[in-house]
Amino acid sequence: MNVLFPSSAGEALHMLADTPEATPMAGGTDLLVHWPVHLDAHRKHYVDLSGAHELRTMRWTDEALVLGALTTYWDVIQDAQTRATFPLLVDAARQVGSVQIQARGTWAGNIVNASPAADGVPVLMVYDATVVLDSIAGRREVPLSEFYRGYKEMDRRPDELVTEIRIPRDSYEGGVQEFIKVGPRRAQAITKVGVAVTRNRDGWRVVANSVAPTVRRCPAVEQFLNEGAPSAPGDLIDPIRRDVSPIDDIRSTAAYRETVLARVLFHAVIETTT
Repeated sequence: MNVLFPSSAGEALHMLADTPEATPMAGGTDLLVHWPVHLDAHRKHYVDLSGAHELRTMRWTDEALVLGALTTYWDVIQDAQTRATFPLLVDAARQVGSVQIQARGTWAGNIVNASPAADGVPVLMVYDATVVLDSIAGRREVPLSEFYRGYKEMDRRPDELVTEIRIPRDSYEGGVQEFIKVGPRRAQAITKVGVAVTRNRDGWRVVANSVAPTVRRCPAVEQFLNEGAPSAPGDLIDPIRRDVSPIDDIRSTAAYRETVLARVLFHAVIETTT
C-alpha cells in the first residue's frame, strides 16, 4: 500500500488531484475492520488526513453547527451545546461501536463509507445536513438527502474531499426528535432497522436506514404523517413500501424489516404526540 501524509487540507486536495485513485482516510475504523479479507485494499493509495489539523474543528456559527471532516463521535458526545440542540447526534454517536470506535470514527467517514446501515447518517440527514466538498477546482455543497445515488455510490468526484458537514442550528428547536436503532444489541452491532424522526413547524421528517440500498429519506411516510396520526402500525405499511425496498440478508428478512419499521415508527409518533 502507498500512504500519503499531507500536513494541511490544501495539500491533501493537491494530492487527490494528482492521485485521483487515492482514498482519503480519517479514523480508519470502516477500512481496517475489513482489512484481513479485502486483499485488494492492500494495493491501493491512501491519503491520511490526520496531519490536516484544520479539519478537526467543530464550531458553532449563528446559522449552523459545523463539523470538520475529522470531527469524531466522541467530540460530539462531549459538547454540551450539541446535546441540548441536536440530541439525536449524541444518541446515534453513543451507539456507534465501543468508546474506542467513538473516539476514532468520524462523521464524515460515516457519510463517505456509504453503508445503508450507517448510524450517523440518518440523524445528520433528518437535521437537514449539508455536505461541503472541496477540490483545487473550488467548493460546492450538496444536501445530504441528495448525496447518495445508489449502493456505495455518491455525489463526490475522486478529486474532492468532504471538508465540512453543516447542520442548520434552529430547524428543530422545541420539536419532536427520536432515533431508534433495532439490532441484536444497543451498541457494537450492525443495525437491522433504524429510523430518525423529527417534527417541527414544517411537519414530519423521517429517515430510515438498513431498509434500502442507501440511507433513505421517506417522503411518502412524511406526507402520510402530516395528514394525520396512524391508528395502527399497519397503516404505515403502504407509505413505507413506496419509500424503501428492504431485502433478505444474513441479519434479517425483508418482511421483518418492513414490519419492525412500521411498528417503531408508529410508537415513535404516538408516544410523542399524545
